Parts: sequence; structure tokens; C-alpha cells
Amino acid sequence: MRKSHPVRRAVLAGAATVSGIVLLLSLKPASDPGSAQAAGGQLPPAAAGQAPQGGVNGAVTGDAAQTQYGAVQVRLTMSNGKITQAEAVQAPKGGRSDQITAGSVPRLNQAVVAAQSADIDAVSGATYTSAGYKQSLQSALDKAKASAGAAQGSGSAQTLTGDVAQTQYGPVQVRITVAGGKITKAEVVQAPKGGRSDQVTSASVPRLNQAAVAAGSADIDAVSGATYTSAGYKKSLQSALDKAKASAGAAQGSGSAQAKTVTGSVAQTQYGPVQVRITVAGGKVTKAEAVQAPKGGRSDQVTSASVPRLNQAAVAAGSADIDAVSGATYTSAGYKQSLQSALDQAGG
Repeated sequence: MRKSHPVRRAVLAGAATVSGIVLLLSLKPASDPGSAQAAGGQLPPAAAGQAPQGGVNGAVTGDAAQTQYGAVQVRLTMSNGKITQAEAVQAPKGGRSDQITAGSVPRLNQAVVAAQSADIDAVSGATYTSAGYKQSLQSALDKAKASAGAAQGSGSAQTLTGDVAQTQYGPVQVRITVAGGKITKAEVVQAPKGGRSDQVTSASVPRLNQAAVAAGSADIDAVSGATYTSAGYKKSLQSALDKAKASAGAAQGSGSAQAKTVTGSVAQTQYGPVQVRITVAGGKVTKAEAVQAPKGGRSDQVTSASVPRLNQAAVAAGSADIDAVSGATYTSAGYKQSLQSALDQAGG
């Protein structure tokens, strides 16, 4: 029989214990971004298109994005700069679109909250709806970013997207960057396309962009041969400038009595677009007006009878919770939708 050596066993056990302690101390937790990625952890989304971390609170409604099957418009609810809820206030409907919308929109809403940005995947089988959703979502994020920038001081750059202007040859939409109260960049996010429009757009848009930066306003000349595109550009540019003005007013303090003008997004109705502009002072709506409303034929009579009453109701209520005007159901619905968009931007 082999003799037992208690001393030897004790030495070996002690050495093993020391080695184990050294090995444990040499291990580092994967707490840095690189280690987290290597371990399969998720990194925060990229800064581009990300929800602004400037303490933004409340609802922000993006511009309506026109798709082949109808308009898509996204509203975000934010708390301390984070997206807590996303919803589609407009989406394609009727026929097959009802099924596609019901199957895709909830998934897109969930993806936005998870990603905290517009960098989300399209839903299979809902390509057009997904593209429109992402476009309107980016617009909402731009507005939230502008609000966050305004709150941090007028010297910071803001990006603002104007409302869509419908022209005879297609929609035009302008996005501007403002810093120190001046336009530093202008670009078109939508413009007429297809056939002759491609040539007209490529020739006119760069010149319009340059003119907007040089003038610092929407008082720019139309480009020869691009009358409709120029008119749409100026209209959307003015909308973006209105939003910049509203943000600048907000930066001076919510308790300030200074009036600010905010233009809501365009609401498409069965009889034509409706768009509302409001003036807010001291946290109250002091004026409401329709800058677009259905027109032509019977619509002229309906508009002239209903819009003044809707304007009065908006000022009296100070909200979009107003009654529809009898005989003007579609105009009233569009008015309330655009009014809510303007109130969202004003922070009301």
C-alpha cells in the first residue's frame, strides 16, 4: 500500500486555491461597449435619426408622407427625450390596405420604441406603408430635435421639415437647418419626379436651395421653367420657417407672453387638403386660421360656412376637442387633425 502524505496533500490544495483566486481576479467583466458587442449584447442605436436626449416631453406629430396607397402620418409621445409611444394617426385604408395596415403598423410602432430612432426594418409585405411610416417618423424626430435644440439655447443648430406642398406635378417638401437664427442649409426631401419632372427638379432644386440660404426667408424668385416646383418649394419653406419661429419663441421660456405662429401638418380629406395655422401667446391659442381648405364647386360654399366657425371654436376651446360643423364633416375632421398637429408643435 502507498503511504499517505498529509503535508503533501495540504501543500497541493493550498496551491490550487491560490491559482483559482488569481484566475478569478484576472477576469474582467465585459462592461465596455466593445466587450458587450462581442458578447452578443446590443449597443445603443446610432446617433443619426435617434430620439433627442434634450428632455423633450409631450406629443410630436410628423408630417404626412404620401404613398402609392395613401397617406401615412406618425405621432410620437416622448418623456425626457425618450420615445414612450408611437402611433399612426394616418395609414392606408380600404380593401387590401386595411389588412396590411392592421398587420404592419403595430409592428412598426413597437420597433420605433425599441430602436428609439427611425432606423427600423420595413415590414415584409408592407413596403410602401413602411417607407411612408419611416419618412413621417423622421419628420417627427426632426421636430423633437428642433424643440430640444431650442430649449438649449438659440445658438444651437436645429433641423426643421416643412409641410408637404401639393403641386400639379407632385408634392414638394423642404427641410432646413437653422443656427443662430439663420438658414445654414436647405434641402428637398420630396419633389416632383418621373418623365420631364426629373429634369425640371434636378435643374431647379439646387438653385432654390441656394436662394433660400442666401435670402434667409421664403422671399425667393421662382426658377424659370419650374413655376409649380418653385411655388411648392416656397410654400413648404415658409412652413419650415414658421416652425423655426415657433421653436425660437419656445426657447425664450414657456412663461413668456410673446406670440408664436405654428402651422399644422396637411390633412388630406375626400374633398381636398386642410391645413391650420395657429397663433399662441401665454400658452393660449389667440388666433386660428385655415391656410388650406377644400375648394371648387360645392366645396367653396362649405368651406366659407364652416371654417370661420371652426376657427372660433379652436380659440374658444384652446384645443382640438371641438365639434364638427354640420354639413362639413370631412372639412371638420381634417381641420381638427391639422389643428392637433399645430398644438403638438406648440407644446399644447
